[in-house]
Amino acid sequence: MTTQFRNIGALISVMRATANVAATAGGAGDNVEVVGAIIDRGEIGFPQSCVLAIPFSATLAEGETLSIACEIESSNDPNLSGATAVTTAASAVVATGPSGGGAVTGTLELDAAIMGAGRYVRANFTPDLSAANTDTAALSSVLVFGGADRLPA
Repeated sequence: MTTQFRNIGALISVMRATANVAATAGGAGDNVEVVGAIIDRGEIGFPQSCVLAIPFSATLAEGETLSIACEIESSNDPNLSGATAVTTAASAVVATGPSGGGAVTGTLELDAAIMGAGRYVRANFTPDLSAANTDTAALSSVLVFGGADRLPA
């Protein structure tokens, strides 16, 4: 059995993509884009692919929803000047309030082939709560990179 079958951590790099954020329906953080940190692919071996993972927890009224839109963008400029989208996901419902309302959790994933992307990448997402003012959500994101020219240190 090779190391690849026993140690996935030796084959990937997991990077914090955005800060932890909170959203309140109709208020702070609701339907506001969260702009991620700029990541230098050169520092992690120019990976060929990645997964944007956006874990969330929300308290939703019955039938109310949390939707998330997201994108991964790239540029060869360290400030991401002139960035272009590598991949995008239109706003989609990721959670619906249960009968009687309550807590829901989950993770939205967006896969991306980034072999032709610029040296620098960034992930952004926009949470959107459907209720007027009572629902809340907590979200964050990480980028999981794989397929690098050299394995992570």
